[in-house]
Amino acid sequence: MEPVTHILTGAVLARACGFNKRARYATLAMAIAAELPDMDIVHDVQGPLHYFQHHRGWTHSFLWLPAQALLSLGIVYFWHRLSRRDKEREGDPPLRWLYLFGVSLIALVSHILLDWTNNYGVRPFAPFNPRWYQGEFVFIFEPLIFAALVFALILPSLFALTDSEIGARRTRFRGQGFAIAALAFIVALWGYRYTQHEKAVAIAQQQMYQGDAPVLRVGMNPYAGTPFEWYAVVETPAFYQTGTVNTRLGTMEFTPQEIFWKGAVTPATQAADAGELGRVYLDWAKYPLVDDVGVLVHSDTPELNGLRAVRFRDLRFMFNTFAYKGRDHAPLSGIVYLDAQNRIVRTEMNGAQQK
Repeated sequence: MEPVTHILTGAVLARACGFNKRARYATLAMAIAAELPDMDIVHDVQGPLHYFQHHRGWTHSFLWLPAQALLSLGIVYFWHRLSRRDKEREGDPPLRWLYLFGVSLIALVSHILLDWTNNYGVRPFAPFNPRWYQGEFVFIFEPLIFAALVFALILPSLFALTDSEIGARRTRFRGQGFAIAALAFIVALWGYRYTQHEKAVAIAQQQMYQGDAPVLRVGMNPYAGTPFEWYAVVETPAFYQTGTVNTRLGTMEFTPQEIFWKGAVTPATQAADAGELGRVYLDWAKYPLVDDVGVLVHSDTPELNGLRAVRFRDLRFMFNTFAYKGRDHAPLSGIVYLDAQNRIVRTEMNGAQQK
């Protein structure tokens, strides 16, 4: 999920479970820890391919959660010293560092769980098990989840303003009910989306595809905001058929223009597959397209002319959403350039060159 949803989830968890009543800084610790695994963005310093290789890697592994919980604690301790609040004020919960360590672990697990619901995937059991796991029933930004979390945090403050105007007694820790309701709504939404995901898969499996081709696999990718529309990727022995499934109508729309033939294996694609980008990309991609684009002649980048290009894409992301236009400009795509001897001379990931 995107960062704000993670942070809000940590804060709402602290309220819903009452952790903020039992330990000072519980909400702060959980908000920080809930987003901490995305610190893997530091790998971008070494180039886009290096970041892609490590994104949702070790920081999203159960093995490294205790270390990240300690880091979260360190940030909270720094804030504690900066704020110079060594003495408890009346009504403050106690400062319990071991307790904060425990709730930070819970927030870190929430990050992995939220990311698992997307179609990108996580590797929670790495390095012992490098397999990618993905739920594929929630888009990377889900407006309904975001709204539920925001309301859970804002509504108690609005009610507090109303209470102050009428002179009602102020409650120090309020909002637990709203937080519980928000989390219950999210879990219910997950359950409903999952049932619609399975229904969409069944609809796609019932269709007849070009040449009566047998179906090998069916992938369903969620749209934001609606549990009824899904972007389908259907794999057959020779090609991938993409389309849109509507579970409310029980239909799947697809055309011959949405067929992607599995690219021919050439010396160039073999060399590209064996390169660093190829190894990393094919380890992650679920429905990879590896295309030998050919020798470039009229490239906008003159130094690329005369080089052969091999492009890597994943069909899971080749559909249009409010966040990106994946049909024309597929996100999470890479390209390598090879000389006449099929030696890789340049690598790009998401349009940026790997130095």
